Amino acid sequence: MEALNRLRAELGPAVRAHQRAVDAVDEATADALGVNRTDLRCLDLLLESGALAPSRLSAELGLSTGSVTAMLDRLERLGYVTRSPDPEDRRKVVIRATDAVREKADAVYGPIAADGAEAVAGYSAAELETVLDFLNRDRARQERHAARIRNLTTRM
Repeated sequence: MEALNRLRAELGPAVRAHQRAVDAVDEATADALGVNRTDLRCLDLLLESGALAPSRLSAELGLSTGSVTAMLDRLERLGYVTRSPDPEDRRKVVIRATDAVREKADAVYGPIAADGAEAVAGYSAAELETVLDFLNRDRARQERHAARIRNLTTRM
């Protein structure tokens, strides 16, 4: 029981340190790409999904449509995104990441992915299931609390 209590006590600081390290990578990546953090989040969504409508980006990023337009203008000038007619509804537009930003993202994240693959190679299937369970539950918890904090009626 003592070992379990010690591990539980170590978990919170370890998660916080991990979050700071991820934040530092995001900051360095945004700087390397010449974008701000919101632009980086947009690029991440596009790289993951392939193509999104501006309205979906607005919802995912919590930005007004005007802010999304300004962001897309910046990213398009940098050669990081393209706008094209939606093949299902030509009145709409879809946004896609360019090959240029994919190459830059691969240069940044490829070594991180390789290190990660090497790091988890020694874990058993049961251990990986535990890690995935924790990450999925923690992500859901973070999302719940982000919504709670945004809905606070008074500023702190």
